[in-house]
Amino acid sequence: MSKANAESFLGSVNRNFDKAATYTELPKGILEQIKVCNAVYEMKFPVRIGDEIQVIHAFRAQHSHHRLPTKGGIRYNEHVDKEEVEALAALMTYKCAIVDVPFGGAKGGVKINPKLYSEYQLERITRRYTTELIRKNFIGPGIDVPAPDYGTGSREMAWIYDTYLSFRGGDIDAAGCVTGKPINQNGIRGRTEATGRGVYYGLRELCDTAEAMKRVGLPLGIAGKTVVIQGLGNVGSYTGSIMQLEGKARIIAVSEYEGAIYREEGIDFEELLRYRASNKGSIIGFPGTTALSSREAALELECDILVPAALENQITEENAPRVKAKIIGEAANGPVTSGAEEILLKKGVLIVPDMYLNAGGVTVSYFEWLKNLSHMRFGRMEKRFDSNTYSNFVGLIEKLTQQSIGEREREFLTRGADEIDLVRSGLEETMVTSFQQIWETFRQNPKIDGLRSAAFVTALDKISNDYANLGIFP
Repeated sequence: MSKANAESFLGSVNRNFDKAATYTELPKGILEQIKVCNAVYEMKFPVRIGDEIQVIHAFRAQHSHHRLPTKGGIRYNEHVDKEEVEALAALMTYKCAIVDVPFGGAKGGVKINPKLYSEYQLERITRRYTTELIRKNFIGPGIDVPAPDYGTGSREMAWIYDTYLSFRGGDIDAAGCVTGKPINQNGIRGRTEATGRGVYYGLRELCDTAEAMKRVGLPLGIAGKTVVIQGLGNVGSYTGSIMQLEGKARIIAVSEYEGAIYREEGIDFEELLRYRASNKGSIIGFPGTTALSSREAALELECDILVPAALENQITEENAPRVKAKIIGEAANGPVTSGAEEILLKKGVLIVPDMYLNAGGVTVSYFEWLKNLSHMRFGRMEKRFDSNTYSNFVGLIEKLTQQSIGEREREFLTRGADEIDLVRSGLEETMVTSFQQIWETFRQNPKIDGLRSAAFVTALDKISNDYANLGIFP
């Protein structure tokens, strides 16, 4: 992404904010305080790479301190810059408010292409970046809690955690300094799939809303709906898999860096992922599919649901007129520009906004943070008690009916919840409740033109209430 694109991304976020602000009655001063980025740490530090010293350019933005700690991922990308991390940090603030996660928004970026470095070199860069954050008090379980983002994963989060421990070894809550860690290093089950699963829950809730489906002329339910997925990173992969396996949606096209493929009858998504892994990272040539003229062509296919799960600014004023999807689910951050959204809304497209739809990651990160602060995994206290209670209940039913229940049915009925079950349940509750709040805001105010503005209004109301409760604005 070029600097101009990053600036347009920040400008797009701010224009969406300004539009939503007109639907509220909040004072101008409160709106300005919510909008501005509170702090940005821009750093340059030397790291030995091979036989030379490289100066690494990196950032950490803390958008809002109305809730602490601040929270947001760290991305490794050669095009990342200050404006981009500010835009992403702002989205994190609104995202956390929408799903009632008690964090302020933050975001980090390291200006490198991770594919050009060895694992050892990436570890050196990550540890040095973490050291810089510690020195400036930009990380800590009660200060600022990073997480994975584009170009990073649980491996990098483990390095961050270990580096933090070397400086703050006496902090009993040190594990809460970062989320997205490996399971065996105080991580949480369900974190890797969280964003994609959250996308599925959000789109499923939309498709189960009669008024929403009436607007786009589609039947209720997600089953059978045609879907196009753009991007096969973590989010796109889990979104596609879960939509197909659990939602019974029909994925007709997939677009990735190497190109795009199409099959009207539907693509076996799990088989596609296995094929790509064994085909040098390419989806082209997957049996039964047709290669499209370009990877961008997939965005313009006729379908019920388009899921852009790559990077920002994928649907612009240039290609928006050719988009034929009836629903766009923003799995990525900022894939639809503000100018493109105006065109799409006039066409009657329902856009489920990124700051709600991809909030599954930060929601489960919140669960991980709570787990780290409580020093106990979810389910440890209640699993056996619940299982024994259910078993006694089944036994009573058998006694009263004088009919025995099969072993498989008994096992299903008496099973206590594991950590993954509780995480998925909490995520589902969060996404369903948040969607209902956004839809109610949208439904009650006929002036609001789309779900993004409704989500912004929902977030602004919650954040302004926090400021009022803090006594900052009498």
